[in-house]
Amino acid sequence: MRVGVPREITPGEQRVALVPDAVGRLTRAGFELVVEPGAGAAAAFPDAAYAETGAELGDPWSADAVTKVQKPTPEEAGRLGDGTILVAFLQPLTDREGIERLAERGVVAFAMESIPRITRAQPMDALSSQATVSGYKAALLAADRLPRFFPMLMTAAGTVAPAKVLVLGAGVAGLQAIATARRLGAVVTGFDVRPVVREQIESVGASWLDLGVGGAEAEGGYARELTPEEQRAQQAALEARISDFDVVITTAAVPGRPAPKLIPAAAVAAMRPGSVIVDLAAETGGNCELTEPGEIVERHGVTIAGPLNLASSMPTHASQLYARNVTALLLHLAPEGEAKLDWHDEITAGACVTRKEPAAA
Repeated sequence: MRVGVPREITPGEQRVALVPDAVGRLTRAGFELVVEPGAGAAAAFPDAAYAETGAELGDPWSADAVTKVQKPTPEEAGRLGDGTILVAFLQPLTDREGIERLAERGVVAFAMESIPRITRAQPMDALSSQATVSGYKAALLAADRLPRFFPMLMTAAGTVAPAKVLVLGAGVAGLQAIATARRLGAVVTGFDVRPVVREQIESVGASWLDLGVGGAEAEGGYARELTPEEQRAQQAALEARISDFDVVITTAAVPGRPAPKLIPAAAVAAMRPGSVIVDLAAETGGNCELTEPGEIVERHGVTIAGPLNLASSMPTHASQLYARNVTALLLHLAPEGEAKLDWHDEITAGACVTRKEPAAA
């Protein structure tokens, strides 16, 4: 199989789908790689590094398979041939037009966000790998914006108390944010509507914030959207407690749905001036009522950051992790470099969002 790696053209996207190390692994496994010149430059992977690991520099769109980070633009989709395998984040739950466009082209498309959450698919779990990057960077962003130290400091001028950080949501991003804030010296508290993750929160050194709202876990380990009654109860509890914290990092998301509003405007107004909110759910509307996606704003003396595509701000390691996910999927779809799409396989069938082959009886 010949695999193409285009340069990402989505504004702000600095990652690349395959890094030189991944190219070398795939080449040894029988694949041929063609990389668009400059594809890895923004992630600090020069063309020479790809050439050294066996890739050809050229046009990636004529390859048997194309690997991307972001979904293809309409123009890019028009360059995909009938029967081409596409691997990327394709937003199948929210971009039906894009999925239909790929289907009309006869593209066999695999969405990285649709990888089943089963044990043998863990090496392909790009949502988790990129959430790790986002959670880490969220804690750094909060520390940068907070006008005080994260750790406790004992100086000749006196003792400085540590910052108090609250992380809402204990998925991969939330747990990484907790761990990073702890490494920076903050006193960290975590909360999730799924009480079963309390042990995970405490295992990374945070305290558990009990708001009296729990049991909200859906199939696949995701948080389900709260009922209106639960939302009202949670917001009331948060409004009473949130002013205790200097930093709040929110990570709660429901696949294919707007992000739940966990922090009402009244709760922001109750926070101390200089406090910081970093809202990792900004791409789906934000967990904070006052979040402005893609912006850093100040409301009631509180800084509210709504970063978009935060993983792309650390493109080197984000690309390395994503490339491992893509490599694992390609090796699964094409053992020894030859495409063998088994539609009875849970991973192959689960990740595929458009295909030419008829469904198995």
